[in-house]
Amino acid sequence: MAIKDIKAFADKAKVDQELKAKLIACQKVRELLTLASDSGFHFIEDELYPPNEPQFTADQLSERLVKALLRA
Repeated sequence: MAIKDIKAFADKAKVDQELKAKLIACQKVRELLTLASDSGFHFIEDELYPPNEPQFTADQLSERLVKALLRA
C-alpha cells in the first residue's frame, strides 16, 4: 500500500538527518517524489493529498510544500 510507503519515508526522514535536509530542500512535489524514489520508496502524487491523511509534519517540508500538502 502506497500510504505505508509515504509514512515509512516520512518516518525515515525524521531520523536520517541527511534525508531530512534533502526533504526540506524540495520545493516541488516532483522533487519530493524523486527523492522518495531514490531512497527506495514508491508512491504517486495523488496519494499525498486529501482525503488521505498527511504523513508529513510541517517541520519536514519546505514552506511551499507545507502550503500544498498540509492545507488546513
